[in-house]
Amino acid sequence: MSAPVPFSAADPTTRRALQLDALAAILPMDRRDRLAQVLTDDDVATLKHLAREGMGENSLRALASDLAYLEAWSQATTLAPLTWPTSEALTLKFVAHHLWDPAKRESDPAHGMPAEVTAALVAAGLLRVAGPHAPATVRRRLASWSTLHRWRGIAGPFASPALRAAVRLAVRAAARPRRRKSKRAVTRRILDRLLATCGGETLADCRDRALLLVAFGSGGRRRSEIAALRVEQLSAEAPVALHPADPASPRLPCMAISLGRTKTAGADDGARVLLVGPPVDALRAWLERADIAKGPIFRAIDQWEGMDERALTPQAVNAIVKRRCAMAGLDPADYSAHGLRAGYLTEAARRGVPLPEAMQQSQHRSLQQAASYYNDSERRQGKAARLAL
Repeated sequence: MSAPVPFSAADPTTRRALQLDALAAILPMDRRDRLAQVLTDDDVATLKHLAREGMGENSLRALASDLAYLEAWSQATTLAPLTWPTSEALTLKFVAHHLWDPAKRESDPAHGMPAEVTAALVAAGLLRVAGPHAPATVRRRLASWSTLHRWRGIAGPFASPALRAAVRLAVRAAARPRRRKSKRAVTRRILDRLLATCGGETLADCRDRALLLVAFGSGGRRRSEIAALRVEQLSAEAPVALHPADPASPRLPCMAISLGRTKTAGADDGARVLLVGPPVDALRAWLERADIAKGPIFRAIDQWEGMDERALTPQAVNAIVKRRCAMAGLDPADYSAHGLRAGYLTEAARRGVPLPEAMQQSQHRSLQQAASYYNDSERRQGKAARLAL
């Protein structure tokens, strides 16, 4: 009988896959094998180090995705893994491959990403766009590349004037209209149509009703925040009056959500938002029905109504919104989970809620971004766009 093969001599891809199991709670397991094929041993070690250092799950998930793309692009372009530190020439090549002028491409096929690089990334399931990338995506991947250099304790070329100028000029050449994350906002009218599909007696109906109402009523929470929501973040508050100015007004149930770490807030910022009325009732009904007393609030449910102990992924939250849209007779392509966030501010503007008050609930940090929903609402109701009537 031959001696067992020592773990260190195992197939590198298998070894990396096993090491990635330690990050199963953060990285989507359906992508584990693909990540194991693309990432190097050093990459996996870096991700595990960042997880131990307490990097936020969403940040780590995005960093792993960007790192996998960069490694695959490097292999397709240079036939070698990324080098640490990387060269300025390679970062400039990355910009040239991803931000280019479609008009020039028509007369010069060599302009932009080479066909063989494109084919390799498409085959790996990492490239889905036919034209130049969105500038925000390129900037994010460059930022992730820079972050990984800093965590490795090495300097990179990411602050070089040449790279900054290349990005600025390339963005101008590859100008494209900015797309909303959700084509249409889930306003209160749309929300009511989605809730109408949750009137059944199934466990999924109960969960989805609570999920939609909590996401909207808490200020349009991001899908990542809804997926990560835990019972320990909830606290009961004293009931509030339906009409605050009327002493005899009926009372509504109230609950607070401590947000913890979010996209725009650190874990120690103490950010909290309130739920009032129907979202509280729906959430309590779900927790009682599912017998959830601790841990993740929103969990996967199989076709036999078996419930997983793990939290939904952000992608699953998005899929629930789209499925409910289809059930309501709406085009799922027009809506995403971010539509709940856009819809909250749009509805707040329509109802005359002051912008600062709405931003306290939505936790928007950018006044410009939040105000855009108010501006759109005012323009729709105003006279300026109606002069041709």
